[in-house]
Parts: sequence; structure tokens; C-alpha cells
Amino acid sequence: MISVIVGIVVTIAVAVGAVMLIGDTEGADDEAAATDEATQAVPGGGVVKRPQCPSTGVGGIELDCLGAETGPEPNDEGVSVVNIWAWWCAPCREELPHIEAFAEQNPEYTVVGVHADQAAGRGAALLNELDVDLPSYQDDDNTFAGALGLPGVIPITVVFVDGEQIDYFPTPFASVEEIERAVDNALAEV
Repeated sequence: MISVIVGIVVTIAVAVGAVMLIGDTEGADDEAAATDEATQAVPGGGVVKRPQCPSTGVGGIELDCLGAETGPEPNDEGVSVVNIWAWWCAPCREELPHIEAFAEQNPEYTVVGVHADQAAGRGAALLNELDVDLPSYQDDDNTFAGALGLPGVIPITVVFVDGEQIDYFPTPFASVEEIERAVDNALAEV
């Protein structure tokens, strides 16, 4: 008799747990759908407006600008610091404000991002959510990292001098000072 009661209690507990789990999953799906709608709800479709990219690409690789027009022509002169990121990458979310602050503190460098994912709308929405005005290129098919032979991880920060890749850092930076040290060390090797 006790084993029958225990069996009934366990069955009821499992059924209640399953119902609660299904309810939580449906809520998460609804929340994800609402987030998708919010990040992609742009008048006329497409990507929310973003700052203009300085040229048609960087490091000799042409890319479209994420949510804006590109500059008039490729310009690979001087120092360029490129941060490769994606909308779904938690370390990227933490790093992007530091990259923008680095750009503001180092106007002598061209500092841009490369959004490495097909979901351009989500990439632009993340930058807007973070209030990051870093001009970024859109890389739907890994053209940038693939052409440069970079490892398949993000975030990655790449340093160029006059269009030539001199170093890259496949690690998230936690401060502007960390970025400055890495870039200074890369430039010291040139």
C-alpha cells in the first residue's frame, strides 16, 4: 500500500514538474520572439541606422557597413584596430564599450568593428542597446577572419599598419588600458 502511495505521489510530482517546465519554455520562447521583433522592427525593414564606416573595408578586405553607408574609398593608411564581435557573444558585450572608449581616446587610429554573424539587425540592435557608436562592418560569411587566417573564436582584436596585419589578440579585453597595452606592444614590434 505504501509503495502505491509513493508511486502516485512521484507520478503527480513528475507531471507537475513537466507542466511547469513546459510553461517556462513557452515563456522563454515568447520572450525570445519579442526580443527578435524588437531588434528587427525597423521602418522599411533592414537594420537600424548606425554610424558611417570610414571606408569600404579594412585590411584590404571589402565589407558592407552595418546599418550605414561606407566611406568613399578604401583607406589602409596608418594604424587600424579592428574588433571582431557578434551579437550573441557575452564577452563581446562586455568588451565593446571598452573598444569604443579606446577609439575615443586614440583618434589617431582608425578603430572599427566587424560583426561576424548573419543577423545584421541583431548586431546593430546590440550596439544601440549598449549605446556604442563604434562604426562596424557586417561580415555574413566569415570573409574577414577567413581571409586573414584568424582563429575561429570571438572576440578578436586585430592591429593593422598601412593595411598590413601586424598582430591579433583572440581574447576579450576588460579595460581600455588592456587594449592600449596590447596595441602599443604590437606597434613596438613594427
